[in-house]
Amino acid sequence: MSIIIGIFFILHGLVHFLYFGQSTRFFKLQPHMQWPDNSWLFAPFFGKKAVRVFAGNFCIFAGIGFIVSAITVFARHSNWYFLAVGSAVFSSFLYLVFWNGKYEKLNDQGAIAIAINFFIAIGILIFHWPQLNF
Repeated sequence: MSIIIGIFFILHGLVHFLYFGQSTRFFKLQPHMQWPDNSWLFAPFFGKKAVRVFAGNFCIFAGIGFIVSAITVFARHSNWYFLAVGSAVFSSFLYLVFWNGKYEKLNDQGAIAIAINFFIAIGILIFHWPQLNF
């Protein structure tokens, strides 16, 4: 089970790196996708370039957090869940503050990541799942 959880965390972290590429405009995940340009929190105060830099850096931190979580799972470290929950909370915060404030195309703005993060946090904190017994 620990291998599956670790691989899942790595894949979830890699998706954050894809959003880094989108935010810095190295590439576009979808042709119409404008994330994070119209962030409800940052766009009124900063230019698009600054918003993209903030979002890109936050995506890198979240991705690294999930990859380090995977490493702690593979290393059988008993406190892996602190990193996993912390990364999930940080990732959710990231997508919420860079959301454009509209209820359109939520999947382009990290809604799926927020749902995954929710299940990670609830699974670990409430249901104490998975039991990796380290």
